[in-house]
Amino acid sequence: MSKIPRLWQIQDAKNRLSEVVDNARQYGPQVITRRGKETAVVLSYEQYTRLTEPKERFIDLLRKAPRSPDGLVTERSKDTGRKIDL
Repeated sequence: MSKIPRLWQIQDAKNRLSEVVDNARQYGPQVITRRGKETAVVLSYEQYTRLTEPKERFIDLLRKAPRSPDGLVTERSKDTGRKIDL
């Protein structure tokens, strides 16, 4: 399975849409060009939903994190660093 997107000129993509869609499902994103410039991408529906599904909120991720038996260490070091002559 190739990870390199296939480039299609827009006219070829129009004429061979079924092949473009099949390739998107089988091989990954298919890039459509117009006048030599990348213009659009055809993705499989699976890839599209993966990209557009809502991401988990950070707070929810923290709430699911495993608990440390010793608890969270919140004490900071008293070290102020080294002295530098300016």
